[in-house]
Amino acid sequence: MARDERATLLEVYQALSEEQFQSLKFLLGAKVPAGLLLPASRPEVCCILLQRFPGNSLGVTARILQQLGRLDLIQRFQLPLDEQIPEETPMEHNGDTPNVRGDPTSRCHPGGIPAPAMNTRRLTEKDLMQIAQRLGKEWQEVGILHLGLERSRLEQIQEENPNNPVLWNFEMLREWRQRERHKATVSQLQSCLEHARLDPAILDFLQSLQGD
Repeated sequence: MARDERATLLEVYQALSEEQFQSLKFLLGAKVPAGLLLPASRPEVCCILLQRFPGNSLGVTARILQQLGRLDLIQRFQLPLDEQIPEETPMEHNGDTPNVRGDPTSRCHPGGIPAPAMNTRRLTEKDLMQIAQRLGKEWQEVGILHLGLERSRLEQIQEENPNNPVLWNFEMLREWRQRERHKATVSQLQSCLEHARLDPAILDFLQSLQGD
């Protein structure tokens, strides 16, 4: 049974494009430490899920595929989308539960339920520009792995604003804000960037906005 489960997982992951696979790892970061996922290959991600969600790795994967809009894979491999994911997950930094409705906008908190004492103020363009000025060379990595944006859109931003890295960062953040709409809050972005390779000053700045 475990062998069949692993084989199915691997087939599912091989059916994803590279960008979709990176997005899947990003979304799994709500349940598995990002340090394990980010460098992992497709077979390695299969092993990680089998170890952390024994007997339920296909259900976890199905919910992520729903968020990615790959319902065709759920149907093709007959994944158990309606299976309830156990409440006890390997998360330690918060108690988020999976998004049972598969809301594609819930990129950082799959449960769609803000934790207590979260700052629900939406980020302004001034905030985004101040963050953009602090982002470094890893802006595309941040956009793809941590904000869930498409590589093609980031390349378009770069072409539209030649030789202006700050504007690349700013437009990337604006793209994320437009997608998240009312969920584009200080706390939401802080959660997204928590495990990114960033200058600590960025998280410090976001933390300072928590009091606004």
